[in-house]
Amino acid sequence: MRIISRKTLREFWEKHPDSRQQLQAWYVDVKHVQWKKSSDIKTVYRNASFLSDNRVVFNIKGNKYRIVVVVEYRFEAVYIRFVGTHQEYDRINAETI
Repeated sequence: MRIISRKTLREFWEKHPDSRQQLQAWYVDVKHVQWKKSSDIKTVYRNASFLSDNRVVFNIKGNKYRIVVVVEYRFEAVYIRFVGTHQEYDRINAETI
């Protein structure tokens, strides 16, 4: 999958260094897969949450951090819409961000 944009992840782990290893691992994993449907994601990321409009929420570092993405299966692209702490996630609307 193409991930847009890694810069968002990097900026986050620079502020939260304890997230770096797991965000980098998530990036590498996602970059090397080809998801065709949501069940492809669920087989690897059992704790992923699926929202409307192909939005997926991934828990990072034991649910301390969250990533919200839009997956465009047809174009094999993942658009990062939000990376934040669990508390920051609670203050956003993940379905519209």
